[in-house]
Amino acid sequence: MPKSRLRLKPARARPAAKFSGARARPSADWRSSCPLNASVEILGDRWSLLIIRDMMLRGFHSYKEFLDSYEHIATNILADRLRKLEAHGIITSRKDASDGRKVIYFLTEKGVDLAPVLTEMVLWAAAHENTENQALVRQIQADKQKFLATIRHRWLIRDAHRTPE
Repeated sequence: MPKSRLRLKPARARPAAKFSGARARPSADWRSSCPLNASVEILGDRWSLLIIRDMMLRGFHSYKEFLDSYEHIATNILADRLRKLEAHGIITSRKDASDGRKVIYFLTEKGVDLAPVLTEMVLWAAAHENTENQALVRQIQADKQKFLATIRHRWLIRDAHRTPE
């Protein structure tokens, strides 16, 4: 059989457990255990990175804030993506102390570790596509390490101490 027709068998792995600080195992329905495939399986939909962006750059924490973002995500899609991001340990949630009906979302350390990836994606898109928010692009280009340090510092003071046990 020619190489172009070879088909990889799905990786046989146990389903991912709830994030406990250790590396999650690949899901049984992932195409392979390739690191890039794992990234695409977790973050490759249209909305997940935008939710993470809104948490990192805009300080969003509530369902309503995500709904009000200018991309206009549908409620069912938002709920699904928040569940998936939480299942993969990218975000965590807790009930709001002042209103038990409201859920507040926080980036985990694993989620904040995506900052360099998102930063590079912003720079790539700005270099190759007609994009807006040039102020953000200029800020990153001026001092990328300072930009990333600011994101991590903001997370440490705003989110880390609020993350549920």
